[in-house]
Amino acid sequence: MSEVKTPWAAHMGDVPMHLEYFGGSMFQALEQVARAYPGSVAFDFMGKSTTYKKMIQEIERCAKSLKVLGIRAGDKVTIAMPNCPQAIYMFYAVNLVGGIANMIHPLSAEKEIEFYLNESQSITAITLDQFYNKFEHIRQNTGIVNIIIASVKDALSQPVRAGYMLTEGRKIQKIPEDAPVIRWKEFMDLSRHCFYKNFRVDRKADDPAVILYSGGTTGTTKGIVLTNGNFNALAKQIIATNPMFRPGDRMLAAMPLFHGFGLGVCVHSMLASGGRCILIPRFTAKSYAKQIVKYKCNFIAGVPTLYEALLRLPSMDGADLSSLKGVFSGGDSLSIELKKKFDKFLYDHHAVVQVREGYGTTETVTACCLTPVNMFKEGSIGLPFPDTYIKIVKPGTDEEVPYGTEGEILLAGPTVMKEYMNHPEETAQTLRRHDDGLTWVYTGDLGTMDDEGFIYFRGRAKRMIISSGYNVYPGQIENILDAHEDVQMSCVIGVPDAYRMQKVKAFVMLKPGVEKSQATKDTLMSYCRKHIAKYAMPYDIEFRDELPKTLVGKVAYRVLEEEELQHIQATEAPAADDAHAADETQQKQGE
Repeated sequence: MSEVKTPWAAHMGDVPMHLEYFGGSMFQALEQVARAYPGSVAFDFMGKSTTYKKMIQEIERCAKSLKVLGIRAGDKVTIAMPNCPQAIYMFYAVNLVGGIANMIHPLSAEKEIEFYLNESQSITAITLDQFYNKFEHIRQNTGIVNIIIASVKDALSQPVRAGYMLTEGRKIQKIPEDAPVIRWKEFMDLSRHCFYKNFRVDRKADDPAVILYSGGTTGTTKGIVLTNGNFNALAKQIIATNPMFRPGDRMLAAMPLFHGFGLGVCVHSMLASGGRCILIPRFTAKSYAKQIVKYKCNFIAGVPTLYEALLRLPSMDGADLSSLKGVFSGGDSLSIELKKKFDKFLYDHHAVVQVREGYGTTETVTACCLTPVNMFKEGSIGLPFPDTYIKIVKPGTDEEVPYGTEGEILLAGPTVMKEYMNHPEETAQTLRRHDDGLTWVYTGDLGTMDDEGFIYFRGRAKRMIISSGYNVYPGQIENILDAHEDVQMSCVIGVPDAYRMQKVKAFVMLKPGVEKSQATKDTLMSYCRKHIAKYAMPYDIEFRDELPKTLVGKVAYRVLEEEELQHIQATEAPAADDAHAADETQQKQGE
């Protein structure tokens, strides 16, 4: 058995190389903390605080109700919810009864929801009242037996609820009284009819617990099966790499629960360690900024576009950020320039911390690498977590490349997924056991490692667009467009965007006889809205008589990317010249 190189071992500082991990379920890890800190606040939601003791009580009620509905060990329950109390209760209740939580974006298009439900073979789903119609429209095409409908108002204090119903609540279409759904209060009341002596199911670290979705190495949507041990290990690693953490510390949980970053780092790692989560149901830069100040948050996490937006918010002028102990960036590469700007922003607002960039994949829950507290290297995404190993190989092989040489990033450790659901061939392609005895994730990402073990992200080998921190896979959108009766062929690219990093644009060849008109574009846009989530929607569709091709006949998407970049530069140059001319005029007038 060959030995794994660990050049980072000498630079871990106070962070240990190895940790001891809890062998039980996620709920059991939570329960241990609740016994230690029953009166401490577990989470806050729109001004209402919930203690660990109360949270455990509600999770157990929810679990009993699931048992009454017939949920058994191994059953899949789809959770399509924003960050709110009902989502927390349901997530851990599913775990308590031995089920598997299928986490999906509540803003997913109808056809996407149908796919997620069928792919996971979910028998029960929970969503908000405002998303009821989408679920009802596709219900007959799935194996769903029960749809549980929650509402944000149910989790609010009385004064806040009244205000909510006068504003946001008025916009939500009322669900018919006879609709075949179970409303949240009715669902929770089912717990009174649970006559099982023991409604708990004993689950171990290696048992599957969560399904998150990603494009995998091919860019085709797949369910990633993660275990109790994966999440509990991540929680231990997060705390170990942040020795400044103390129970009761506040984490701003704005990253969504259907994403490993939000679920793994912002929620489970905190709740399994005695932290306090500030839940934000609908993310905006303004709401994020407001909560940081209001709750004097100790830890915040976000994507680079978030930090860029905070820089431009007038409401942050004069804000006191001295409570911050950790600021984490993930989901996309953090430019050196943006890091410098935000570090200065933090300093100017009395914070004594800097942004720490991380890296990971959904195949390892989320982060597995983080910039150390007191050892920053420009352009680096840091060092591996305890018990996590990283090596750089010649793409697709197990042949390690020399330090400083670009290659494919491979990951191994306790957070590595169990499998891709229903995709054994791609599982075998992505998870490979080497002579060192470890099972490695082939990420498809490119990077380098220096001789001190610091990792540098260089790019993605797989085709992917990152828009506001969300992974968008062009192949999926192209498949949807190509299925339309008017479309001959399509190509989707990412276009640089100052705020979102990239936005989605589609190029379409229409079938012979189909008119290249605004009406045709409107038809295709309407079709896309039904099949594609909002964050992945093309902002524009451009018709082409032909699409550029490679020598082997594939669509040359890089040609389209280059054309679009040149177009942007050409339109920006005159604007810059005009601005420069205006400045010169002002200077002359001043003289």
